[in-house]
Amino acid sequence: MGRWEPNASGRLREAAMALYVERGFDQTTVAEIAERAGLTARTFFRYFADKREVLFAGSASLQGSLVAALEAAPGSASPMRAIAAALDAAATLLGEDRAYARQRQSVITANAELRERELIKLASLSAALADGLRRRGVAEANASLAAEAGVAVFRVAFERWLTDPDEPDLSEVMRDSLDQLTALTAAPVTV
Repeated sequence: MGRWEPNASGRLREAAMALYVERGFDQTTVAEIAERAGLTARTFFRYFADKREVLFAGSASLQGSLVAALEAAPGSASPMRAIAAALDAAATLLGEDRAYARQRQSVITANAELRERELIKLASLSAALADGLRRRGVAEANASLAAEAGVAVFRVAFERWLTDPDEPDLSEVMRDSLDQLTALTAAPVTV
């Protein structure tokens, strides 16, 4: 494939993922990714700061979508209803390519540094959602609690969607997981 071919970013992402799966993240170099994509290392760095960014480049877009959906929720929506709107937006954005999501997750799971980066991403999502709830007038503690619960639902639902072939739609899994959380918190607490 010639260097002039379109979609350099997509080609680099596909080449990186193939190499990460074949050889492992640590054993793959930027030069090898670029070569597999039919590009130069210099072109790689036009699109990605480093080889980790191939896996995390969409984080800002995901966060922006979640916050925008939370902000677009009706003013009368409870904090958890606003979080549900954000989860729907995440499902729409992430639910299109399960095969890629599975590969990405397997690469992250196999590498401690990437697992840490994923946790940092989730903490950033939680902080952004909590901030959005505070801007809606939700008290600090309630905003933090709702945002953390939302991220927990996101993690559990996403993992369920990735591992269970009978789960057809990420949006449905997100809503079901949120309903399960609601049911769990409605039960009386006994100590």
